[in-house]
Amino acid sequence: MSAFPTRPFGSVGVAMVTPFTPEGEIDVEAAQRLAVTLVEDGADMILLAGTTGEAPTTHLPEKQTLLREVRDALAGRAMLMAGAGSNDTAHAVRIGVGSQEAGAEGLLINAPYYNRPSAEGVYRHIMAIVEATDLPVMIYDIPGRTGVRITDETLARLAEHERILAVKDATGDVEQGFRRMEATGLEYYSGDDGLNFAWLAHGASGVVSVVAHADAHSWREMITEVDAGDLAGARAVARRIRPLVQAIMGGGQGAVMAKEALLLQGRIPSAALRLPLVRAEADEVAALRAVLDASGLL
Repeated sequence: MSAFPTRPFGSVGVAMVTPFTPEGEIDVEAAQRLAVTLVEDGADMILLAGTTGEAPTTHLPEKQTLLREVRDALAGRAMLMAGAGSNDTAHAVRIGVGSQEAGAEGLLINAPYYNRPSAEGVYRHIMAIVEATDLPVMIYDIPGRTGVRITDETLARLAEHERILAVKDATGDVEQGFRRMEATGLEYYSGDDGLNFAWLAHGASGVVSVVAHADAHSWREMITEVDAGDLAGARAVARRIRPLVQAIMGGGQGAVMAKEALLLQGRIPSAALRLPLVRAEADEVAALRAVLDASGLL
């Protein structure tokens, strides 16, 4: 591995929320404005239709509209990725193909959730999506949501494909990821905001963050410090942003709290969600407001 990551998907990615109107329709203009402000704050990759984007409750035509409109708003200032996740392989293939048609520049592909296929089933599912498109791919390993782990052997097989370039890791196992980086040559991206510093210190290319909605600048600062070899400086950033990470991710529903943070900051007009997600409780919002205020983010 080289001393510095190649960063095929940028370094500060945001798994962007999908803004909805109070009536539950996608607010395209709010999404465009949000994507632009995230890039201005330090992001260089925007992921649409991921978990935080409430992908299970948005349909392909909506995903395509969102991709086209956000792509136009960004005008090439950041990479635009799309999630292609489903537990139905044929459906995931349609999402991947439709996302490419709508202008996505890369795909994030997770193992199928709920039906818990074998390692061979996971491999074939992912490869079906990869081979249906021409886009570079980041594999998403998040067994806490999918119910199935991507094995060392499966990842090694996937790494042989020329367009599978990276992994977004939300396993919580940094040591395993460190070994896998060396074994496969794949670039790694932190998928857990609480472990961003640990991943970067171990050679990860960057982060795909939820907390960056409220403070992408700090993750940009942390990566700059790590690149300069200043781990003490990067650790100080991690310490500073820890309360915000806990406030947004501590309850396990990043999409919910990210929207509340953005509403408090005046960056989206509504924190509406689609069921089964519901708004945060008043005490959770009050605690989030206090952290944002103390962090100078309001």
